[in-house]
Amino acid sequence: MFKNTPFEAAAKTLQESAAKFNPAAAQEAVKPMMDNLKAWGDLAQSQAKAAQAAVAESMETLKSSKAPQEAFDSIKTSAESSMTLAAKHLKEATALGVAQFQASIEALEKTHPAPESLASVAKTLKAAAATMETAVDTALKNGAAAVASIKKPR
Repeated sequence: MFKNTPFEAAAKTLQESAAKFNPAAAQEAVKPMMDNLKAWGDLAQSQAKAAQAAVAESMETLKSSKAPQEAFDSIKTSAESSMTLAAKHLKEATALGVAQFQASIEALEKTHPAPESLASVAKTLKAAAATMETAVDTALKNGAAAVASIKKPR
């Protein structure tokens, strides 16, 4: 009597599908994902270089300080530039994430068998992503304004 085990079923499926495998199509399907990963890698690399340069500059300024007040001012300037750099990096990451999300929604719309049924959902998702990006930008501006309003103690 024939018994079909899960392994035999998987092996049969793989064997039947092997003839249909198209390496070019597989590469084309993976290309958007690889492009997205490359974009994140490039962003991370550029942000790391910018952060490293800022830290090196801060350290050089701090080393050249002769008086305690100069050192304090150097640390304060370093903190302010670090906050500005962090905000810039967060905006860049948010923009990239939103752009990739919206591109994914557009790709889904193009390949969906009934794009008209997906249109309102896609529009809402795109609007939500844009709203999120705007909210992050507003929060960063408000945070920067709050930090700038802090007065130096006398």
